Amino acid sequence: QVQLVQSGGGSVQAGGSLRLSCAASGYTDRRYYMGWFRQVSGKEREGVAAISPGGITIHYADSVKGRFIISRDNSENTLYLQMNSLKPEDTAVYYCARASTNGYINRVFDPTQFNVWGQGTQVTVSS
Repeated sequence: QVQLVQSGGGSVQAGGSLRLSCAASGYTDRRYYMGWFRQVSGKEREGVAAISPGGITIHYADSVKGRFIISRDNSENTLYLQMNSLKPEDTAVYYCARASTNGYINRVFDPTQFNVWGQGTQVTVSS
């Protein structure tokens, strides 16, 4: 069974840092784009960061560029999101996700391009 299990997150004051992890299991093919999304209640899920299968190509939403770092360890089948200089507007439920198909995808922040999702973890940033 393909599964993504998230850990990390929590509450922090503005300017602080948090790290999210996403452990994948149930498959051995590492040729999938992976991404982080976030969602605020009542709003659409938005892409935050995405990383190519080999970790060479990385994408960030403008809102997090320069503050968040996405990385992956294919030997451990784990995805990470290091979040620095957090702002109250970063408050959301964060999800990791695996792309529906292996190889290249052209809309890395389109949730419909991803079909395996983590359980979600709350990140709360207070001012």
